[in-house]
Amino acid sequence: MGVPFVQQYRISSYLISQKLHRRRRYPLVLMLEPLFRCNLKCAGCGRVDYPEEILNRRLSVDECLSASDECGAPIVAIAGGEPLIHEEMPQIISGLTKRKRFVYLCTNGLLLKTRIRDYTPSPYLSLSIHLDGDRETHDALACRQGVFDAAVEAVRLACGKGFRVTINCTLYEGVAAQEISGFFDFVMSLGVEGMMVSPAYRYSQAPQKDIFLMRARSISLFRDILKLRKGRNWKFNQSILFLDFLAGNQAYECTPWGNPTRNIFGWQRPCYLLTKEGYAPSFKTLLEETNWGQYGNGRNPKCANCMLHSGFEPTAVNDAFTHPFKALWVYVRGPRTDGAMARELPGEDERVV
Repeated sequence: MGVPFVQQYRISSYLISQKLHRRRRYPLVLMLEPLFRCNLKCAGCGRVDYPEEILNRRLSVDECLSASDECGAPIVAIAGGEPLIHEEMPQIISGLTKRKRFVYLCTNGLLLKTRIRDYTPSPYLSLSIHLDGDRETHDALACRQGVFDAAVEAVRLACGKGFRVTINCTLYEGVAAQEISGFFDFVMSLGVEGMMVSPAYRYSQAPQKDIFLMRARSISLFRDILKLRKGRNWKFNQSILFLDFLAGNQAYECTPWGNPTRNIFGWQRPCYLLTKEGYAPSFKTLLEETNWGQYGNGRNPKCANCMLHSGFEPTAVNDAFTHPFKALWVYVRGPRTDGAMARELPGEDERVV
């Protein structure tokens, strides 16, 4: 897997601490969104549809660092919007890495050539560059020509300067397994540390509504992709059991408190994907006063077909920690790509919350 040993060790130590303290709910990754402003208007998003007064708002350095301190998650994923637009992003990154948080700075790469001098390579900083397929696919989703080439140039630049670099890849309807396998081969040839991949979530405000994968289609696609993995040097910057879940072999419940979101409005309930569920004034309030039982596949129609890392990666990580031999077996064998799929979890009326 494409996760450095020191990061695996720190996460394992953190999980042990949570278990020893008998905490039922705890964060794994803080999703930090210091702004919604972006220099693209992608087909599968909708963040830039906010009014100008919202797009002009920013979380301050102190607010970002306080959110990290309050939450305590060992990993911070900084998204938006386009984070490199934020003028104080270098100070935010510096403050987080000094706290020894593992930071994933998510960017479309368009500004990296001019902004990379503001950052220093660190084992605690990974530049997570978005690439959602080959040139034709990525540019179509970004709704602008040349975005793929600019992102690839940014990847090569960052790798050449010694940064940790990962690829954030979201898969949409219309792609084929052979196309994605070729894309993965190309990505790994760039020298990146690994890839994080998920099927797209159907944002309600997204400009296009016919590009999102349904659950059965997601599983079928990932099985077809992973069938082509043998003999290829694909490295994934995520847990092996999450990949097994994407292949339909694990029946997981969403655990959205594992990836809490702090943005310009507050702590978002229940996750960054649902934009109309309200906000909490503090992480403690988010954790203790959110009705978690009303969210998840089978409980809430807004959650139907979602298989994103933000909800299910924490579940998979916890499962791997609880059942290490199962995780080791899947790691050695690889996710199963044929045969029966895992049974769906009970529906809303049958499930014990």
